[in-house]
Amino acid sequence: MIKVNYFARLRELTGKGEETLDRNSMTVAELLDWAEKTYPGFGADNVQVAVNEEYALKDDVIKSGDVCAFIPPVSGG
Repeated sequence: MIKVNYFARLRELTGKGEETLDRNSMTVAELLDWAEKTYPGFGADNVQVAVNEEYALKDDVIKSGDVCAFIPPVSGG
């Protein structure tokens, strides 16, 4: 099981703050593809992913028990 957390506009888009995926492992790229297919308009190309509170690269492997967070771009001034 992989836990996924959503923040900011992604929380609004998905309608939830978190969910659990029934997967043993997947890459960050596969997670982003899943999110884009599951939630059209997700904007996977512009989202950072953190795994266990550290930014991850697209080819990093996520394992069962890991906690992921989708972090949308932040703007401000």
